[in-house]
Amino acid sequence: MAGKARENGEGSIFPYKNGFAAYVWITTPSGKRKRKWVYGPDRETVHAKWVKLQNDANEGPVTSSVPKLAPYLYGWLDDIVKPSLAPLTHKTYETFIRVHIVPGLGEKPLNFTVREGQLWMNKLARTCQCCAQGKDARRAEDKRRCCSLGKCCQELLSLRSLNDIRGCLRSALTHAMAEDLLKKNVMTLVKVKRAGERRRKPKRNRWSTEQAKTFLVSARQDDDPFYAAYVLVIAMAMRKGEVLGLPEDAVDEIEQVLDIAYQLQRVGGKLLHRETKTAASDETLPMPPIAATAVRLRRKQREADRVEADIAWQECGLLFTTRHGTPIEPRNFNRSWDRRCEKAGVPKITVHDGRRSCASLLAELNVHPRVIMRILRHANMKVTMEIYTEVSDESTRKALQQLSESLGI
Repeated sequence: MAGKARENGEGSIFPYKNGFAAYVWITTPSGKRKRKWVYGPDRETVHAKWVKLQNDANEGPVTSSVPKLAPYLYGWLDDIVKPSLAPLTHKTYETFIRVHIVPGLGEKPLNFTVREGQLWMNKLARTCQCCAQGKDARRAEDKRRCCSLGKCCQELLSLRSLNDIRGCLRSALTHAMAEDLLKKNVMTLVKVKRAGERRRKPKRNRWSTEQAKTFLVSARQDDDPFYAAYVLVIAMAMRKGEVLGLPEDAVDEIEQVLDIAYQLQRVGGKLLHRETKTAASDETLPMPPIAATAVRLRRKQREADRVEADIAWQECGLLFTTRHGTPIEPRNFNRSWDRRCEKAGVPKITVHDGRRSCASLLAELNVHPRVIMRILRHANMKVTMEIYTEVSDESTRKALQQLSESLGI
């Protein structure tokens, strides 16, 4: 039996198999004109799809077929991320896609819905990563202790990790929009909240002035080869990669300035010496006396190492090297930092927390946040202010005591 006659403006809608079908002439992103079909169980469903498709076609190019998310993401990694972004960013995005995004959304079309994205994010937030990635199962049988034994350890992703994963997918879909493969980026509408947890800012570890001084004195007294590196982290808020990537000629002892423009990172099994991540990170900073003295000492140590190594010396052009002139492994620097914390008897914090300690100590000296922003080489004042507002318990106690005294009750 023939279907109902078409209504005005309905276009080519006609009975097809067990339902109806229709098409619209579109222009593809490559500039070709072709028909694109829509299908549905009844005329009303097809008409709604036809109207939407017609509107999309009137607004600009329309893709004739929607790829699945997984192949698109891997293509985006190879063609866009790898050539244009930092190697560490590429490696991080690849891990996010392979471990978290593709297993949950990979078989979905590129134009998956907001609801599908939200359900995936909700599930990711409450998924134990030890279970999902088989971490406990990879341990020796006699060392298994949780998930593989049916005792889930609830190793959930942090709120920051969830946001970073969402950010990766959002960036990929933004590029898909630029290629006219999508009309909107659904990940901008997906909310992130870690399961069973209120959204709280994590408490950061930091040292007091006395603890930082104790750490540096301990290193100086023991003639620690990394003493100068520790000074640059704590007194000049340098990042670990920036310290280890300093060229020997980055120091101007006459002008007492330090040119920060490179970093050393291990990415994908390779040790890379490259420019810093952003233009804001590049800076020529004046060296305080403690840093200038420490750098001069480091140069003397380096020359002594070169003479002692003789023909075994492998010149790499960096200020901080091994005794044979090769670059310092970032992991080895971390281990040396941890051992020094233990030997100095100060709370164990990370190298990055040592950098943050510098910012917090400057804030307690009432240094203006704009000055701290320059020292830390932040591109965004908001990031600086998050650190600027972190003050010690002792400073808080003094402030409350002053308030109490002023009230005079």
